Amino acid sequence: MDAANTNIRRDPDFAGARPTPAQRNWLGRGIDQPGGKLPLFDRNGKRISPRTIRSCIEQGWAEPWFINPVKPDWLVCKLTDRGREIFDPGCD
Repeated sequence: MDAANTNIRRDPDFAGARPTPAQRNWLGRGIDQPGGKLPLFDRNGKRISPRTIRSCIEQGWAEPWFINPVKPDWLVCKLTDRGREIFDPGCD
């Protein structure tokens, strides 16, 4: 199974949606990472909520990168161009 085979679909109705503080915090951590890799854990070592991850994927701000062979139920994601736009001051 590859990352494209997750059952998460982007919803075009979310085009004008804004991320919640939790989503924005998680997405922001991918800005300076190679390839936009998003973390599995927060700064305190707590796992990022799967609900937060799935919501960001549905809204097109993140996308699955690959399946984690050790923990296949964990979504390893990267920031999308649309996700980067959230942090671009000229995109408001």
